[in-house]
Amino acid sequence: MSVIKLIDLDLNNKRVFIRADLNVPIKDGKVTSDARIAASMATINHCVAQGARVMVTSHLGRPEEGVWTAENSLQPVADDIAKRLGKPVRLIKDWMDGGFEVAAGELVVLENCRINKGEKKNNEETARKYASLCDIFVMDAFGTAHRAEASTHGIAQYAPVACAGILLTEELDALTKALHEPARPMVAIVGGSKVSTKLTVLESLSEKVDQLVVGGGIANTFLRAAGHNVGKSLCEDDLVPVAKSLMDKMQARNATIPIAVDVVVGKNFSAEEPAVLKAADNVADDDMIFDIGPKSAQELVDIIMQAGTVVWNGPVGVFEFDQFGEGTRAIAKAIAETSAFTLAGGGDTIAAIQKYDIYDKVSYISTAGGAFLEFLEGKKLPAVEILELRAR
Repeated sequence: MSVIKLIDLDLNNKRVFIRADLNVPIKDGKVTSDARIAASMATINHCVAQGARVMVTSHLGRPEEGVWTAENSLQPVADDIAKRLGKPVRLIKDWMDGGFEVAAGELVVLENCRINKGEKKNNEETARKYASLCDIFVMDAFGTAHRAEASTHGIAQYAPVACAGILLTEELDALTKALHEPARPMVAIVGGSKVSTKLTVLESLSEKVDQLVVGGGIANTFLRAAGHNVGKSLCEDDLVPVAKSLMDKMQARNATIPIAVDVVVGKNFSAEEPAVLKAADNVADDDMIFDIGPKSAQELVDIIMQAGTVVWNGPVGVFEFDQFGEGTRAIAKAIAETSAFTLAGGGDTIAAIQKYDIYDKVSYISTAGGAFLEFLEGKKLPAVEILELRAR
């Protein structure tokens, strides 16, 4: 992808406006999971070190437009960044019309951009106001690159220079490597509760990959399509024909969607529920499938170990409950040990990566959810497209 890269620009004394993804969980005024802040620091540190006048903003939560509340304030994020930089960081509350100064080598945090009127609708007047604050706009929020908003898209149209930050550049490089130039065999693991939410992803991947592993509730719809009873498990009956056609389509080009041969079931969705192992064709009408069994897990482990590229989005069972987490644990362990290029993304996937402690063993972990899925689908991301346009 041809975009202007931040690291190629002279930033000294320039007004630099960074749109980062600092949408982190906060409890009692403290950040409880700082992965997104940590991921954004490479760009922030680079700009500060170059002597730029640095402004960074992000959305946080779902504020009502035009209404500031303490719970949607970026103050805890500013405090977290200040600790990392070892110096105070000012939070600028009403910043849209300017009226504040930033010194060379200083960083200020601009309050939650979703509070601003016109932000979500990508209003031109709002975008032009943002653009007037800077000499260089840096898009570094891959997590919101699939949305055309004033701080992700509009500002990039009107800023004197629009470029990709370090994190965004890394994300695009990793995704491009995995999807457009994959080492074969290419395996995609797509978990989640519903086929409907990931149907377009499954359809797109079914044309690209050598093996498409489905997990979680999605797998139940495929199990039913393969003729198995799934009892009271989460299953979308209306999408069984779609699952069947995807299986046929892949088989026609010598690719496969592996179907579980054994499953772990329970009667109730509960942390105390005993786990019962059954053959896939032996599920009772009152059973609920919560995980894959050891034979199915071993089959997936073998597939991962022989792969050239593995893309992982979503667990294969209810891994939050340890007794239904063995399938996901086996996959995580194989992803940590395979010599394939591994790319993982999505909130539940990252939670599994943290639970099974393989964070530093995945080739690349995407901080994004929706944008990651849309890239997998082959969709153009508006905030990336505008950077490509500006680079021309």
